[in-house]
Amino acid sequence: MSAPAATAESPRTLGARPAYRVTGPRVLRSEWAKLWSLRSTWITLALGLLFLVAFGLIAASRYRSGYDSGRLDGDFAHATAVSLSLFGTNFAQLALGVLGVLVTAGEYSTGMIRSTMAAVPRRLPVLWSKAGVFGLVALVVGTVGAFVAFLIGGGIVSGTPAAMDLSHAGVVRSLLGAGLYLGLVGVIGAALGALLRSVAGGISVLVAALMLVPGLMSLLPSSWQDDVNRYLPSNAGQSMFALTHDSTALSPGAGLLVFLGWTVLALAGAAYRLRRSDV
Repeated sequence: MSAPAATAESPRTLGARPAYRVTGPRVLRSEWAKLWSLRSTWITLALGLLFLVAFGLIAASRYRSGYDSGRLDGDFAHATAVSLSLFGTNFAQLALGVLGVLVTAGEYSTGMIRSTMAAVPRRLPVLWSKAGVFGLVALVVGTVGAFVAFLIGGGIVSGTPAAMDLSHAGVVRSLLGAGLYLGLVGVIGAALGALLRSVAGGISVLVAALMLVPGLMSLLPSSWQDDVNRYLPSNAGQSMFALTHDSTALSPGAGLLVFLGWTVLALAGAAYRLRRSDV
């Protein structure tokens, strides 16, 4: 009997594994996909747009009603179509700012941040991408809402002293400034979420900075109030889209620079903590 011939198995060749590199565009695409995969994104953006348009139209309708009845409220004595249409900006900033906090702090609360940082070990590109993507989305939503509110609100107050159209000096600048302001509020919200790593903490600081601190300035000596108030985030931001300015307010350009300074400060704090502490 002859021994069975041994048959040598040919070695199994494994397919070459594709090499993936972490690049800026890939991180941006990842953050874009994560942003729109959340139901809260759609709901909160819709609320921000609704607040901006609805409150602007309510203010315009109230002005029209008071003007037609001859009992115009003193608060509307110097109102313009721009100021009436942008009345909802203070409400929209809360929705967009809160969503900005959720974009970053939400990953810390769910633990997903560990997977994100494992995929992007350098860390900082994640922060820049999150802030950039959401800031752009908030900018578009704010700008669209501002123009829609003005175009509809302008029709409501047509034929009154507040009437204006896009050809009036400063109108387009004010509407674009409102959109830019809301976009930067979204970036600040994202930075606070990354800095504090807490949804509740980020929202609390955001609301305090934009709404509570300006009210507390009345406790300061009157000689200090004007010098301090104009540099607060909310007041500097409002200078960006105000149609007229008095001696106590910053110019649109100066307001933009100051508000950009606050935005950079928040991002710098978030970047420092991201680099110096574990996730």
